[in-house]
Amino acid sequence: MIIIKTAAEIEGMKPAGALSKLVLRHVGTMIRPGVETLELDRVAESIIRMHGGKPAFKGYGGFPASICCSINDEIVHGIPTATRVLQDGDIVSIDTGAVVNGWVGDNAWTFSCGTPSTADKGLCEITRDCLKAGIEQAVPGNCVGDIGHAVQTLAEANGYSVIRDYVGHGVGHEMHEEPNVPNYGKPGRGVRLQAGMVIAIEPMICLKGYESRVLPNRWTVVTKDGGTAAHYENTLAITNDGPVILTADEEGPWCPMQGGEAPTPAPTSSQEA
Repeated sequence: MIIIKTAAEIEGMKPAGALSKLVLRHVGTMIRPGVETLELDRVAESIIRMHGGKPAFKGYGGFPASICCSINDEIVHGIPTATRVLQDGDIVSIDTGAVVNGWVGDNAWTFSCGTPSTADKGLCEITRDCLKAGIEQAVPGNCVGDIGHAVQTLAEANGYSVIRDYVGHGVGHEMHEEPNVPNYGKPGRGVRLQAGMVIAIEPMICLKGYESRVLPNRWTVVTKDGGTAAHYENTLAITNDGPVILTADEEGPWCPMQGGEAPTPAPTSSQEA
């Protein structure tokens, strides 16, 4: 069942979204060669709890951490550990969320660690742009297929592939609600969008093929061919005035592409796609 939110409920989701973005942005400033991924997780959880929130990921289905930290060929659900240390040239996807007043905020960003390859830098830029293209289609009267088609068209036009096994989703009191929001599809197909729906759009785009497999830890998803993958996500509300990104803090809904950089103010207009 798709749960339609009232205007007041959408407003009530903004603190969870803002905290989720604050955490994502802060973790991004820590992404430098030599940093243990477990330290990223510790800081993320500390910030969430310091601001009165609860980590949305920790314990979800048994997941052991407050962030997913997926590096290079890892697509999603990477587990932070003390033995995994960031290296120069890595691309690092951080996915995290916070629960505030019973509402969930869910967002992700892929940061460059040190100096990425030209190929990986291009992959990240296009995947970020795929997120923006998907958000532009999140208006009443369109369908989830319009979102997926926009993402898929842009990715494939630039020579990349789109993950099929993992998709975006509805967000509310639960982190995963209906409907599913694939990053591929045909215009006019699938669930019709209406004002009051809240969804997470999260393109997962690969440098090579889109086939994936799950590592023995039963969480981390990697590309079968070893190609790198990028992942970007925002939670947004569909309104009659256009999509409103809920995972936005005082700096806006976007983070720097380069890890280790202090945040810079985003234009006010970036609050909406």
